[in-house]
Amino acid sequence: MEKRIILRGALAGLAAGLVAFIFARIFAEPLIQQAVDYESGRDEAQHALDSAAGAAVADEHSHELFSRTVQGNVGIGVGMLLFGLAMGALFAVAYMVCLGRVGNLRPRSLALILAGAGFLTFYFVPFLKYPANPPAVGHEETIGQRSAYYLILLLASIAFLILATVLGQRLKPRFGTWNATVIAGAAFVVATAVLGFLLPSFGDLPTNVADYGRHASETPLPLRNEAGDIVFPGFDADLLYTFRLYSLAAQLLLWSAIGLIFAPLAERLLGGRPIRVEAPVAA
Repeated sequence: MEKRIILRGALAGLAAGLVAFIFARIFAEPLIQQAVDYESGRDEAQHALDSAAGAAVADEHSHELFSRTVQGNVGIGVGMLLFGLAMGALFAVAYMVCLGRVGNLRPRSLALILAGAGFLTFYFVPFLKYPANPPAVGHEETIGQRSAYYLILLLASIAFLILATVLGQRLKPRFGTWNATVIAGAAFVVATAVLGFLLPSFGDLPTNVADYGRHASETPLPLRNEAGDIVFPGFDADLLYTFRLYSLAAQLLLWSAIGLIFAPLAERLLGGRPIRVEAPVAA
């Protein structure tokens, strides 16, 4: 039974990854290309400023291993498919753990609830503090720090949801299902909000403060010459907003597809009846 559930989860994740890739290829990839073009133009402007100021300029002409065409089609496609496959398999494992242990739920209902929980913990909560950025937004010297803080928030979000679920189950006999769910949900929101407040924004990282000043994010500001005149604009705010919106939509689409595809498969496999795991009887 376990292998059959994991197989269905993996297939659902693979199909969901394909759906998310089609969406990202149509809507997000053109924005990525605009961000790459902006980064190239800004590098050229910075090179010209350094040359005019008499500063030593390194002649760096890096050759990409893969062209933008390959990156925007094969790269994104393979990445989304593998991510969907991994999330689908992980979703199936969580489904088996929760099956019969989180209430009198039908297999289909549990699948949809878990898909929503997956989107919430794996993407939405970290996104609120550290939203997705296109190329040109972010400094190379802070990649390690940014990855670490994002991973901390991601793992904490998963842990908080597990603890909230356990809390809700413990409170259910005393307060009832509805009240216990509200209390557990409020505890999850408070815990994630407090952690998000304590974690620094990317603009407040020590490296950024020392080199660029204190700002809300690492979004490039206008490039100025020695006289203070703008020689190259800052990163387009509309482009940044739209990219983040499409990134959020792609993940929402991915997790929705996992839940909607897996739900009928699980319903058919498990007979469509609520399953409960009975507590062992004490001797």
